[in-house]
Amino acid sequence: MDGNFNENDISRVVEADRAHIWHHLSQHKQYMNDDTAQQVDPRIIVEGKGMRVWDQKGKEHLDGVSGGVWTVNVGYGRERIANAVRDQLIKLNYFAGSAGSIPGSNFAEKLISKMPGMSRVYYANSGSEANEKGFKMVRQIAHKKYGGKKHKVLYRDRDYHGTTITSLSAGGQDERGAQYGPFTPGFIRVPHCMEYRAFEQDGAPQENYGVWAADQIEKVILAEGPDTVGGLCLEPVTAGGGVITPPDGYWDRVQEICKKYDILLHIDEVVCGVGRTGTWFGYQNYGIKPDMVTMAKGVASGYAAISCLVTTEEVFDMFKDDASDPLNYFRDISTFGGCTAGPTAGLENMAIIEEEGLLDNTVQMGDYMLDQLRALSDKHAIIGDVRGKGLFLGAELVADRDTRAPAAEALVSAVVGDCMNQGVIIGMTNRSVPGKNNTLCFSPALIAQKDDIDQIITAVDGALGRVFA
Repeated sequence: MDGNFNENDISRVVEADRAHIWHHLSQHKQYMNDDTAQQVDPRIIVEGKGMRVWDQKGKEHLDGVSGGVWTVNVGYGRERIANAVRDQLIKLNYFAGSAGSIPGSNFAEKLISKMPGMSRVYYANSGSEANEKGFKMVRQIAHKKYGGKKHKVLYRDRDYHGTTITSLSAGGQDERGAQYGPFTPGFIRVPHCMEYRAFEQDGAPQENYGVWAADQIEKVILAEGPDTVGGLCLEPVTAGGGVITPPDGYWDRVQEICKKYDILLHIDEVVCGVGRTGTWFGYQNYGIKPDMVTMAKGVASGYAAISCLVTTEEVFDMFKDDASDPLNYFRDISTFGGCTAGPTAGLENMAIIEEEGLLDNTVQMGDYMLDQLRALSDKHAIIGDVRGKGLFLGAELVADRDTRAPAAEALVSAVVGDCMNQGVIIGMTNRSVPGKNNTLCFSPALIAQKDDIDQIITAVDGALGRVFA
């Protein structure tokens, strides 16, 4: 730490936080306890450098989840990104997206160069918002081409697409949506493709499970009526629902089904996008040819707020086929989609990934970490399954390997807390799937080296030993 804060400064900041900040995903009672002896101070992250952050007490933590939610892909303290953003803000900070900007054009060109088959970029400022843009496009196309009938959007159990009411309507995590209904109509759930828990699905085979799991999507389409289904929104690797990698055969069959029934395939890359799995985008691991791709978190590694909806030219053309019709364009706006900081940071972020070979590093370090997690599973019977892609990994904890009964959520949380006490930040599935928030989540920055991963593994090893002793 650089010492810019003294004890009195930090005390004031902590009290201001306690009095005024409404933290995300947090129960605040602990901060407001009338018994000051039992009161807990909110954690303030003061500084970050590389893969490490420091809190208000000066304690160093190795960040194994890239900012808590899979975001800071190139690590903390990147002066070149900050300097580029500063210079751009002085020149032009903002103009509404009805006009263009130099960084907007340059970043779009760079982004599209990494996405063969895609051609158009729509800027917004969050993953939830980007996904809603995709849903709106499906709805508008339904009215333009199908009399409004082909308006339904399918989404998958355990997937997550955002926190607005409509994106929650497309979310397969029931605890995320609890108490927020009624939801937007026309969003239909399809079964998950989690091979480790295939035994929980009636009729699931031991062989060719991936094709079978995709076929369950077709069953839903037929039940709803193919002439009513306009879009299918899926994560390439399910994130908060348990870090679920797709089984063999799944994506090939999904694409066949979408083509057969004229359904737009919307891939949500909010977590996987921009290097997290060792390719620019997660879908590129599986030969997917999407109609729409959404992205947010890693696009600028958290140095600026930006999200994108990227489409094919075919989708774009459907919004300009009749210029005489005053309703025949995508009548949408995202105020902060006009900010220039996001694309400026995105350009520098991508340049760093290229120049430092971070895609290759992600593959190599991801393979290394996966091996280390598997070694932990040999030591700790509480680990039922290890899975992931690149530096996007999960370890599912179970009370019994034979029955695969999930470990108690409180114990999984205790493992995360133990690691935090050791100065290592990891994650877990959190308020997502009722009774199955039992997966430890790991997403270190793409700059991770073996000693960083070893520190994470050592912390998890010790925590498992203590919590489940």
